[in-house]
Amino acid sequence: MNYQILCEQVCALAKNTGKFLKQEVSQIQSKDIQVKGLHDFVTYVDKSAEEKIVSELIKLIPNAGFIAEENTVSIKGEEYNWIIDPLDGTTNFIHGIPCYAISIALMRKNVIVVGVVYEINLEECFYAWEGGAAYLNGKQIFVSEKKNIADSLIATGFPYYDYSRLDEYMNIFIYFLKNSHGVRRLGSAAVDLVYVACGRFEGFYEYGLRPWDVAAGAFIVQKAGGTVYDFSGQSNYLFGKEIVASNNLISEDFNLKIQSFFKNKDLLKT
Repeated sequence: MNYQILCEQVCALAKNTGKFLKQEVSQIQSKDIQVKGLHDFVTYVDKSAEEKIVSELIKLIPNAGFIAEENTVSIKGEEYNWIIDPLDGTTNFIHGIPCYAISIALMRKNVIVVGVVYEINLEECFYAWEGGAAYLNGKQIFVSEKKNIADSLIATGFPYYDYSRLDEYMNIFIYFLKNSHGVRRLGSAAVDLVYVACGRFEGFYEYGLRPWDVAAGAFIVQKAGGTVYDFSGQSNYLFGKEIVASNNLISEDFNLKIQSFFKNKDLLKT
């Protein structure tokens, strides 16, 4: 399998689907919005975009399975599985806030081998493949060289359905608010992650996330020289519903600060 060629094909697919999403943003009406759960929305645009992506990916690897947010297809592959979010940042999308993205990753067995995140409004395509580096629109990207939290800009996302760790989470938020260049909440975990990868953010953390939110972005961070963990400093960030991503230089301190607010180990369980 030539992952570079495959990655280039996925980039083209993401860009093409992005044109559809951008055309539809001004057409969304209240009647088009469905509620999947508490503060969790979906539109015909999400579903249509996912159908378009799935139909093209099947052509690339016919026997691959899919882990997709909108569940438009239910296939489990023995070797390869695509992990798809057709519209990461749906709440932004339905409110006309220009920060949302398409996230597509390919997993072989339990290892990500291709990752693509396309931020539609700025037309920025972030991508990486196994055996290669990380790129943004053809230019290689790297995590930042900031050495301490005091000089860092941090990103996060507020929980929207699981409030069981909210007190601890807000304590972390307050700490970074006081001890860094600031904290940003963009509303798209995929975008947060690739912004770490290209050095715009030094660190990102969030809980309550799904595989399709983080698979591609986390892989791109790693290929750009960054680190990715769960809240306990382990590697269960893909399916563990919690993630910490950062550049290598602040990683140890960043992770320890987050862990220090979860001294009760039961709080780390998903």
